[in-house]
Amino acid sequence: MKFILGKKLEMSQFFNEKGKVIPVTLIEAGPCYVAQVKNKEKDKYEAVQLGFEKILKKKKIKKTMKGKEYRYLREFKNGKEYKIGDEINVSLFQEGDKVKISGISKGKGFQGAVKRWGFHGRNATHGVKHEQRTLGSVGSAYPERVIKGKKMPGRMGAERVTVKNLKIAKVDKENNLLAVEGAVPGRRGTLLEIRSGI
Repeated sequence: MKFILGKKLEMSQFFNEKGKVIPVTLIEAGPCYVAQVKNKEKDKYEAVQLGFEKILKKKKIKKTMKGKEYRYLREFKNGKEYKIGDEINVSLFQEGDKVKISGISKGKGFQGAVKRWGFHGRNATHGVKHEQRTLGSVGSAYPERVIKGKKMPGRMGAERVTVKNLKIAKVDKENNLLAVEGAVPGRRGTLLEIRSGI
């Protein structure tokens, strides 16, 4: 299994051989370094902890981070042998590879049910005043309370989202860039976990 950490840069596009426009997301992927290797004897499971973006200023490193001087640390299930300090970069991936990408989606704040759940709202006429985007009835005769899990207004976005079956359009090894067809979760600068396979 191939894996790497990256940062969303922006969306762009390019033309393929047939002249068709391909929308892509540019991701700065790696270089990442193995910060810790977990094994069954000591940790009860096998995994590799990757560090991304080294912290250069010593005073920015907290006591709890000693020995792992990276801004981001994430764990991946181990597929092969790695040693502490090994570098993982975009050269692992090739054009045409299918990947799944996880990240935190854009936060939208507190939203009503029309935006959050796609409710169509009330009529615009027949005595409906200041009510077009309200929920309508939410309770029932029995059990005389609002049932848990009801679709109602609330915080929207800022959740972990995984998009599967994304195709790598281009790999730029010199600049550590991946161009992935389609959109990925998050705003610019969002940390992304990129894994091979669907």
